[in-house]
Amino acid sequence: MALKGGTRFSVRFEDVFPNGCNLVPDSIVEAQDYDEKTKRRTPAIDKATGLRVFQCRVMDMDPELTGRSRETTVKILAPVQPVPPTGQPFEFVEFEGLTVTPYVNDRGRMAYSLRATAIVKPHSVKQTPAAGKDAA
Repeated sequence: MALKGGTRFSVRFEDVFPNGCNLVPDSIVEAQDYDEKTKRRTPAIDKATGLRVFQCRVMDMDPELTGRSRETTVKILAPVQPVPPTGQPFEFVEFEGLTVTPYVNDRGRMAYSLRATAIVKPHSVKQTPAAGKDAA
């Protein structure tokens, strides 16, 4: 079996963001494609689905990332621009229909692209260690 470049693998949200993620405020924007010939930007369309592509920035809440960048981009494939679930700054969010596409970046290192079909409120409540303790 041969895998072609750009193969998307379905993944569970919990496997990618086991400690959840926070949406960076005002970061949901329409992705743009750049045409080298015409030097023009146009709204991005997903080649596999034909849907428009939007992107948002999230902060990965993995405690092992302390001292390193927590920010990553998730592309959302949708017919219209997605709206944050509650509109609160740095709210916890989850993604439905999450896929990962591995690739080798321009430095020769393994990287990956995340795509989703929706951005939603978390299905489970994330608690900080202090929030789970009894106040006695």
